[in-house]
Amino acid sequence: MKIALVNTNRIKPPIAPIGLEYVAEALSAAGYAPSILDLCFEDDWKASLEKFFDKSDFDLVGVTLRNTDDCSFNCQSFLGDFSSMIKEVRRHSDAVIVAGGVGFSVMPEQVLQICGADAGIWGDGEFVLPEMAKRIQNATSWHDLPQIIHKHNGVWKRNPAHSQPLSSLPLMNRNFFDNKRYFQEGGQAGIETKRGCPGQCVYCADPIAKGRRSRLRPPEAVVYELKQLLKQGIDHIHACDSEFNIPEDHAKEVCREIIRQNPEKRLRWYAYCSPAPFSRELAHLMRQSGCVGINFGTDSGDDDMLRKLGRNFTSEDITQSVKFCQDENIIVMLDLLLGAPGETKQSVTNTIQLMKKLEPDRVGVVVGVRVYPGTKLEQIIKSMQYEKREIAFDDPEKPVVFLEPAIESFVFELVDELIGEDDRFLFFDPTKPDKNYNYNANEVLVNAIKKGYRGAYWDILRRYSQEDKIEILQ
Repeated sequence: MKIALVNTNRIKPPIAPIGLEYVAEALSAAGYAPSILDLCFEDDWKASLEKFFDKSDFDLVGVTLRNTDDCSFNCQSFLGDFSSMIKEVRRHSDAVIVAGGVGFSVMPEQVLQICGADAGIWGDGEFVLPEMAKRIQNATSWHDLPQIIHKHNGVWKRNPAHSQPLSSLPLMNRNFFDNKRYFQEGGQAGIETKRGCPGQCVYCADPIAKGRRSRLRPPEAVVYELKQLLKQGIDHIHACDSEFNIPEDHAKEVCREIIRQNPEKRLRWYAYCSPAPFSRELAHLMRQSGCVGINFGTDSGDDDMLRKLGRNFTSEDITQSVKFCQDENIIVMLDLLLGAPGETKQSVTNTIQLMKKLEPDRVGVVVGVRVYPGTKLEQIIKSMQYEKREIAFDDPEKPVVFLEPAIESFVFELVDELIGEDDRFLFFDPTKPDKNYNYNANEVLVNAIKKGYRGAYWDILRRYSQEDKIEILQ
């Protein structure tokens, strides 16, 4: 039984495909030896793909889509390249081609319709793909497996999910991909401590792709994986959980396990967190376990807008969380998402004023909200209130980015004026590419990593000196 796994993500700085590596580990634990084709570093992906598939006849090919697009105001879709790669695989292989990955799971039927794969797996692939391989090997049907999407009577049929506990995953040794090269050229490595999110954020696609409840990995398994990465010389890690601190008790357990095992005290790690629940105790444990930076998904500093966005915290929660981190010497990034339905000049002003008052280390400002299918935001925008916008939702290769019409004509100028000369703000204004906050194809960031900077991308942009920036831009 010959299985190939293909990584299609080619954005720079490069990001290691941890989801696909987890799948490879699961296949290995089931007795298979998957072959890996990583297109990230290939100058000519088509030639590399042809060479790879001409060497061997595969029975099953898994192809991952990490992101559908880059989520920026001038959204770049990755679906065209993904479809081209799958069609090229088909030219060289008669294998069953199955698509997967977080990006795929956000809109699986739409992606399958344009890419030409035989089937897809939405959600976890580690449990389904080994069973699929077994059935193909035994020449039995795999179409009834949970989470499989396949053609039935000319339409895509999605089988119900059957989520396995993450405690049944094998231990992750992280040796299927060149993680050391990813670290050298990408500045960090990723790890998961859980999957899924119970949040009600109107715009977020994570619950669609990963589930609406938190499923937890055992802290011992998390620390085992961290130690494997440290053995490879990778000492800057980012927790890829939707929110590391939900639930907070599990986050504390992970921190305590890192402290208990004390992996060489070289570990420096970052996380995404919600401003609530976030206690002083958690901030202390995170710092003691090696956490150096937290990116809070703040979205807004205006309480009315936070309610409209479906957030379950307030501006006071944001204020308290920042204070806890500052007391523990954890650097803080507050991410803003401006321009959702109901945004006003006053709410934008309130938000920027609060950011300045709190004095975080960095504030990321994104204007315009990516609208993913299946989210509450899509329903809101399709409602009568915004019917005149005439937004087309039927082409997955043309990402929809919404900006509240009431502020559309002046919001970039307003934000620019409110920020002023405060260099703590990373503001992606499409008219000012030299201040690009979009990580995709960010040459400043790529070159900063070449100069030796490591860590979360926002922290790399924070740390390099003005002299370095001038040199990089020349």
